[in-house]
Amino acid sequence: MTLHSPLSSLRAHIHAALPVATAPTSSRPLKIALFSGNYDCVRDGANRALNRLVRHMLDQHKAEVRIYSPTAPTPAFASAGDVRSVRSLCIPGRPEYRLAIGLPRAARADLEAFQPDIVHLSAPDLLGRQALNWARRNAVPTVASLHTRFETYLAYYRLGFLRRQVEAYLDRFYGDCDRILAPTPPIAAGLAAIHGAERIALWSRGVDRSVFHPAMRDESLRAQLGYAPDDVVPLFFGRLVREKGLDIFADAIIAARANGLSLRPLILGDGPARDALARHLPNASFAGHVEGARIGALVASADILVNPSVTEAFGNVNLEAMASGLAVLSADVPSASALIDNGVNGLLVPPGDVGAYARGLASLVRDTGLRRRLGRAAEATAGDYRWDHVLDSVARVYRELAGAPME
Repeated sequence: MTLHSPLSSLRAHIHAALPVATAPTSSRPLKIALFSGNYDCVRDGANRALNRLVRHMLDQHKAEVRIYSPTAPTPAFASAGDVRSVRSLCIPGRPEYRLAIGLPRAARADLEAFQPDIVHLSAPDLLGRQALNWARRNAVPTVASLHTRFETYLAYYRLGFLRRQVEAYLDRFYGDCDRILAPTPPIAAGLAAIHGAERIALWSRGVDRSVFHPAMRDESLRAQLGYAPDDVVPLFFGRLVREKGLDIFADAIIAARANGLSLRPLILGDGPARDALARHLPNASFAGHVEGARIGALVASADILVNPSVTEAFGNVNLEAMASGLAVLSADVPSASALIDNGVNGLLVPPGDVGAYARGLASLVRDTGLRRRLGRAAEATAGDYRWDHVLDSVARVYRELAGAPME
């Protein structure tokens, strides 16, 4: 899937749509069937965004939302909406993730009884494909949201030889949907070049400023973690899995140390690659998985976010770090370039270039003025990303496809 393309003419058409379903009446709420790969099995950026969307549709638009997803014996968090479990298997080596094995007869009967106005597909897996087929047979409009760049995962698991086939499948999957929700303008432009601008809409992301804000910085917390007031703290923020670029992060820290910087990184998050990262960076401070006000305090109490991941479709951690006033050093990929103007509100470096990360770290550590200037500009940028606005943009797409006016 080609994700880079000029943005010209895209915005003029990005919300265009023709109603393809009978509009819900004022006496009946909009009914949405959401199909997810792991709706509440894993607390990641994609699932958090989907849960926010469901809660918004329930509370603000009085919709009925039914979610079809694999479920775990113990959910990772309390989810929003009416979740209907579908059959699934654990992924070998990654037990926190589950793989749906399709749309079984019981779920199909439940879906038919529900009679949705919209089918929303959040993952291009077998469950999503079979739900898409059902919707096409029954003339129900379909919306697909893009949350991650699945084709980029292959290289981390020595499956790069399958990339062409995976990209072809993704093109067919999204091409069969009535509308595609893209997280950033660069990704939207790439999809528009393939599927037509009239079928693409933007679903950006928001940030909770009550959690992510420079005022959350806590010097006593830094001291508890063993940092001195004048230490410059690089942060890794996210799930500790290989595809987040953990090897690049660790190698960049080691290279920066070899160039004379004294750095002890803060690692915020957890996952199956934690032990391997701890062996690579034995003096790092591991905060684990935290939530609520503490996560905001930990992010704001660092100084530089280093984000080497190339797999995100949006990059929530970049936005949350920016809202916290951090200088961000990120891989130059569409998810990051949509947020970061290089040298203005952050720094972008070539993906996988350990030397470039090390040089970026050196410039931010040694130049306090640059680090603070980028952090202030980053916070100002983050102020434009409000959850109520971006979630209403999805509600608008739903209602356009269902032929219902926006309330």
